[in-house]
This record gives sequence, C-alpha cells and structure tokens, in this order.
Amino acid sequence: MRVRLPLTAPYAVGPALASLAAHAAPGAEVVDVDASTVTRAVPAPSGPAVVTARLAADRAEADLDLAHPADEEEVMALVRRWLDLDADPAEVTKHLAADHRLAPLVGARPGLRVLGHVDGFEAAVTTVLGQQVSLAAARTFAGRLVAAFGTPVRDSLAAFPSPEVLAAAGPEHVRREVGVTGARARTVHALATVCAEGFAIAPGGDDSEVRRRLLALPGIGPWTADYLALRVLGDRDALPAGDLVLRRALGMTAREVTVAAEAWRPVRAYAVTHLWTAAAYLQAPAREGAGALRQAATESP
Repeated sequence: MRVRLPLTAPYAVGPALASLAAHAAPGAEVVDVDASTVTRAVPAPSGPAVVTARLAADRAEADLDLAHPADEEEVMALVRRWLDLDADPAEVTKHLAADHRLAPLVGARPGLRVLGHVDGFEAAVTTVLGQQVSLAAARTFAGRLVAAFGTPVRDSLAAFPSPEVLAAAGPEHVRREVGVTGARARTVHALATVCAEGFAIAPGGDDSEVRRRLLALPGIGPWTADYLALRVLGDRDALPAGDLVLRRALGMTAREVTVAAEAWRPVRAYAVTHLWTAAAYLQAPAREGAGALRQAATESP
C-alpha cells in the first residue's frame, strides 16, 4: 500500500539520506541514496511492518507492508516522527538565523531535519555499540547482532532483536556473537533487561525519568542520554554539549557550548544537527554523501 506523507517544504533530502545510510544496521535497514529511499522493519501492534519511505524536497511517500491493516495509523505516525516530517522549516530558521555561526548553515541547507528513530531500544543498543569505535565498526556490530538475534520479516530483511530476546541471551552470548568487549555486552544486556521489564525509551513520557534510568545503567553516560533525547524522545531542545564533533565545530569546551546554545532555544537540536552536518560535509566538500557524514561520525563518543 502506498501512502502520501505530507510535509512542509523544503525537506533537505541529501543530509537525511546520508545520515540514514551512515547509521543503517546491515540486515535491518537498506538505504538507496540514488533512489532517495530507505527500507526497514518498524514495530507495530500486530507485528513488524516493512516500510519503504521515498523522500523529495517537496514531498514524501511510503510503501507499507503491514501485518494488519489496523496498524496503518500507528505506523504512519511512527514514520512521521522518524523522518521529522512535521517540522516547520520557517520556524526553525526564525530561531537560528540570527546567530552568525548558524545563519550560513541554515541558508545552505534549509529544511534540515532532526532524524528520529523507529524504536528507542534499538537506538539505545546501537548507540552503545558505537561508543568509542568508528561508525563503520558500529554498523558491523549492529549487523552481527541482527544476524544472530533478529527476526526475519521479508526477503533478507530482519527486525532488530527485541529486548526479551537479548535479555534471555545473556551478556556472554551477545559478546561472542557480536565481537564487542565484555563491558559493552553487559551494557547491552542491562538495557535489554530493563526494557524487557517495561522500561520504555520513547517520546511522550517523563523525559527526566528516562534520563535518570538510562544513567543508572552501567556503561551509559550523559552523552548517550543526551543523544537519545535528541534522536528518540523527540526533544527538539536537546543539547549533547559534550559531543566531540560539536565542540570541534564550534571550537569550544562543553561548558562554552552550553552557554552559546542558550541563544538557540527552543530548537537547539536543529542547531546541533546543522553543526554536525556542516562538520561532516566540510571534511569532504566535493561530495555531500553518506561517506562524508560517516567520516565525521567516527569522532563521536
């Protein structure tokens, strides 16, 4: 079933696809930059749905393969949050264009979106797998996790492992299959255990409580919690002030970033995304593609 996904133009397609491609977990998500599409399984009440979203500067649409027709409304809402289709570019520009550092970035990429995620648990696990390693290594780890514990949904595509599956597997099994350190495997298992017990990393709840519970887990610090607030909880004022790429882009300490970012409220997440994107593309000015974003992302904690 093909559905239209209304949006307020413009939509900055290139950066969105580059970021999606750079972070895609092999086996769970397929990004075709040339076709401007991303395909993946997304959670739904009746079972995983397979979504292929197609992006353009002035429109978006999606092909939905649903386990049950009744899931359409929830899947559509999830896709809209994932791709930030409800953003108002003019409103973002109004808040950021007065800053001399951000004005040229907003002008160069109007309609830049803060990409979300289809599943908070998946986002948390893949963020943990990416700590202190290159983004290429993080994708390799995520692909191994999907291959070992994921659920096949269609062709060669699988749904990301559920918290229940990873909690039952245990940290040693995760370590052997994925090839991460014991400490990293224990963090993944701790996340899986609390999420299997009902902890939801999702928008619409108590963000401060989500943050508190995340920080109580071994191996999760402020950067991870701030990043998940931006990517999963939908906090458009989230600020991962300690992020290495962000600090380098501004030439500031984390404390100085926090002070400077007061001028960007209430859309600090868009400012951060503009700075991340500019830092990535400046490292490869001849080609605004997935490789550019991937290069900068290797510097993130």
